[in-house]
Amino acid sequence: MMGDDMPCHIHSRLLVFKPVLYCKSVVDCDLKLEHLDSRSDSVGPAAARRARRRHRAARTDAMGEKKAKKEKKEKKEKKEKKRSREERERGRDGGHGGAVKSVKKETASGGNGKTFGMANVGDRAIASSGAKFQRVFYDAPEHLRAMSASDLAAAREKLAVTQVDGLETDLAPVSTFADAGFCKELLRVTAQFQKPSPIQAQSWPIVMSGHDMVGIAATGSGKTLAFGMPALTQIRSQPACKPGEPICLVLAPTRELAQQTARVFDDAGEASGVRCVCVYGGSPKHEQKAAMKAGGGAAVIVATPGRLRDFMEEGVIKLHRVTMLVLDEADRMLDLGFEPEIRAIAGATRADRQTVMFSATWPQSVQSLAAEFMHEPVKVRIGAEGLKASQSITQIVEVVEPQDKDRHLARVMKQYLGKGKDVPRTLVFCLYKKECANLHMRLAREWPAVCIHGDMSQFDREKSVDAFKKGTSRILIATDVAARGLDIKEVEYVINYTFPLTTEDYVHRIGRTGRAGATGLAHTFFTVHDKARAGELVNVLRKAGAEVPDDLTKFGTHVKKKESKLYGAHFKEVDMSVKAKKITFD
Repeated sequence: MMGDDMPCHIHSRLLVFKPVLYCKSVVDCDLKLEHLDSRSDSVGPAAARRARRRHRAARTDAMGEKKAKKEKKEKKEKKEKKRSREERERGRDGGHGGAVKSVKKETASGGNGKTFGMANVGDRAIASSGAKFQRVFYDAPEHLRAMSASDLAAAREKLAVTQVDGLETDLAPVSTFADAGFCKELLRVTAQFQKPSPIQAQSWPIVMSGHDMVGIAATGSGKTLAFGMPALTQIRSQPACKPGEPICLVLAPTRELAQQTARVFDDAGEASGVRCVCVYGGSPKHEQKAAMKAGGGAAVIVATPGRLRDFMEEGVIKLHRVTMLVLDEADRMLDLGFEPEIRAIAGATRADRQTVMFSATWPQSVQSLAAEFMHEPVKVRIGAEGLKASQSITQIVEVVEPQDKDRHLARVMKQYLGKGKDVPRTLVFCLYKKECANLHMRLAREWPAVCIHGDMSQFDREKSVDAFKKGTSRILIATDVAARGLDIKEVEYVINYTFPLTTEDYVHRIGRTGRAGATGLAHTFFTVHDKARAGELVNVLRKAGAEVPDDLTKFGTHVKKKESKLYGAHFKEVDMSVKAKKITFD
C-alpha cells in the first residue's frame, strides 16, 4: 500500500496518525515509540519528534489511569477490612464495652438476664429482627455449686476431662442425668444408661447454660446425646416449626453418620414429641421432601452438606429459624472439602444462634472454623491431647508382606471366627472400593459376608448395613465410609486388611468395636507401603498401653510434622479460639 517513493508528508502523517488511534496501553505506547525511533530517518526528524511527544502524552495518561484504578481498589479493600475488623471486635465484645447502641445490636438475650454475642459467619439481620429465643436452661444443683476446686479437679480427673477452657464461672460435670436439668419426658431417653458418659457429664452444664462449645472426644463416647438432649430442650421452649424451617440443624460428613444421628434423635423425639428428618445424597429427593412436609414439619434436620445446599437453592429448606447449629465430625467434613457448603449454610442462619462443634482432632483448620462460626466457645477435651484409642480395645498390629495379606487374613479369621454357626460380628476394612468388592467376592464363598463402599447405590448400602445389624450377615467388608457413624452393638472384631491413609482414620476404624463400655479386639496388617505412618501408630499403641511389635519400630518412630494445605510445613500452630489481647501504648 505505501511504497518507498510516496511523498514524505503523506508518509509522516500516516505514521503520526496511526499510533494515536491504536495506542491502548503503556506497553503499546512503548512499542510504538521504538517503532518511530527506527523510522525517524525515513519520515524526518520533525515528524518523529511530534509523534514521540504524542505517544509520551498517551503513555502518561495510560499510567495515570492504571494508578487511579489501583488506588481505588486499595481504598475499597481497606474499607472492607476495616468494616470486617469492627464487626469482629463488636462480636468479641458481646456487650462488654463500646457504645450502648452497638451492644444492643451485637448481642442476643439468652434468658435469665444473660446476653450472648454473634458469630462472624451468620445473618445479623435475621438475628436483629427475629424472635428472641431461650438458650439458658441450666441451674446447677447445690452440691455441684458447693464443690471445692480440689473436688472439681478430682471429678474431672476421674472422667478423663483434661481441658475446660473459656468459662468465666466454672461448671462442674454432672454425676447423674437428673443433675443436668432435663424434663421428665427427656429423662426417659436415658433410662437404659447407668450414668452420663464423660463428654455428656461435662458438656451438658456448658451447653444448657447457653455457651457455644467445641468438644474433642474419641468416637463412640456418646457425643450424639451430648448435643441432642440440649437441642431437644431448646426446641420444646419454642413455637412449633413449619415444614422446611428447622429449629435445630445437624451437619454430618457422611450418609452413614447422618443416618445414625437421626436414629438417636428419632428415639429421643418419640419421648418428647419432636420430629427429625435425615437429608443426604444418594436417596430420592421427593421422598425427603415429603418427609419434611409430613406431620407439620420437622424441628430437627440432620443433613450432609451437599444435599442440604441443593435443597436450600431450590427453596425447599429455609434456615432463618435455626437457633442451634451442630457440626459433627468437623475435621472429617473439612477433609472431604465441605468448607464452602458449611459456610453457605451457616451464613443463612441467624448470627446469634448457639453453635456446638464436635471433632475427634483439633487441627488448625478446625480451630479457624471455630473462631469464625462461634462466639467465645468453651473448649472441652476428653482424654490426652493427640490421637488416642479407647482403652477397651485390644490392639494387635502385625507387620506382613503386601503379597501375603490374603494368607494372613484367612489365618486370622479362622482363629477369631472359627467354623461354628454363631460367627461373631466382624468388620473388615479395606482402603479402595475395588479392593473391597474383590475381597467380598472371595470371602463370600466361605463366610456370611456383605460389603459397603462408595460405588454401591444407597439402597444396596443400606441393605448391607441392615443385614449386618440384624445378624443375617455377621461379616461386613467396608471402606472408610463405615469408619465413622456406624454404631452397631456387639461388634467384637475389627480387622484392618489395608492400613488407612491417616492414623486418625485408624483410630476411627477400630472405634467401631469396644463401644458403650464393651470390649473389642482390632487386628491390623501393616506393610512397607504404610511405613510413613509408623511413628504415629507407635504413639497410639503406647498411649493405649498396647504392645508395639519390633518389626514396626524398624520403620522408625519419627512423626512427620503436619503440613498446612496452603503453607506447607512453614506455618505455626496457633489456637484460633484464644481471644486477642488489646495492648495500649503510652
